[in-house]
Amino acid sequence: MKRILITGGAGFIGSHTADALLAKGFQVRVLDCLDQQIHGIERKRPAYLDPRVELFIGDVRLRGDVIRALDGIDAVYHFAAQTGVGQSMYDIHSYCDVNISGTAMLLDVLANTEHRVGKIILSSSRAVYGEGTYRCDACGIVFPPTRSREQLVNHCWEIGCPTCGKPLSPLPTDEEKPLSPISIYALTKQVQEDLVRTFSSTYRLPSVILRYFNVYGTRQAINNPYTGIGAIFANRALSGQDIHIYEDGKPGRDFVNVRDVVQANVCALENDRAENGTFNVGSGERLTVLDLATLITKKLKSRSKLEFNGQFRMGDIRDCYADLTKSREILGYRPTVTFAEGIEELIAWARGEVLEDRFMEAESALRTRNLM
Repeated sequence: MKRILITGGAGFIGSHTADALLAKGFQVRVLDCLDQQIHGIERKRPAYLDPRVELFIGDVRLRGDVIRALDGIDAVYHFAAQTGVGQSMYDIHSYCDVNISGTAMLLDVLANTEHRVGKIILSSSRAVYGEGTYRCDACGIVFPPTRSREQLVNHCWEIGCPTCGKPLSPLPTDEEKPLSPISIYALTKQVQEDLVRTFSSTYRLPSVILRYFNVYGTRQAINNPYTGIGAIFANRALSGQDIHIYEDGKPGRDFVNVRDVVQANVCALENDRAENGTFNVGSGERLTVLDLATLITKKLKSRSKLEFNGQFRMGDIRDCYADLTKSREILGYRPTVTFAEGIEELIAWARGEVLEDRFMEAESALRTRNLM
């Protein structure tokens, strides 16, 4: 497999993956619509995209664009998607159209035209799990349902055992946890997974599904207020704006650096043992949203205040972090970037970016729809 297509490859994770593939001697083609929310109003080829990458500006939902992009391709990374929980809860048609119809079009073309594609690698999300895995001292391992609006309005942030009501302790979440998506974005990622698995089994075309946890790092769309909490916090801290901390700041997350995600992406392509598998891609470490905000403001010596006012967003979970046992044993993935090291990189990059603070715009869009 020497010629690789990355749909959505002009973005954050795709461009880093392209760099790694080029370094290994692969030829890389990208199909990307250069979405304005990510790439700005001019929608130009990003300066960080290696000049050796063949860029096709097009839409994964358009048959002609997909056919053209697949010509001579040996393997496909399917990254093209609308991302972000909050925005998905009101921009419903767009998320379903891009994420579901775009994936369907890619698979439809593969089913109905001649090609030489030998593997599909799908970027999925930990969002498909909904809440993560928990332990109850009385009942053992449990998979609690999402918190109700009434519970959140009353600032009851923690989750109790669905059987006995006792407090729960978060555990690492493995790939066998029952899926329970609670946002439109998460639902579209689950459908993407199901489409790829069914196609892969039917046509005997190997696939690998990677469930990314909270990815952060350089090239993240720092002016996109709807996704990438690390970039959002860095933007606010550099601008001297208050950082809004939802709930009590203690939701647990797994922050994984993009360099580790790229490692997993390359493993998925090169490791035949991973074929037709689904794997977590995270750090395996539980940190809180407050941990992230505190470290960023400290490293930047920012005067930004951490603002706690009891706000919450519909579609957010309380806790989920990755169990990496299967990813280590079969995929061969072993994260190496520490949280402190990764945040240093993020901050150094963010200092050189042109900042546009659109955070309040995003909050307003949610608030007017009673989503926070």
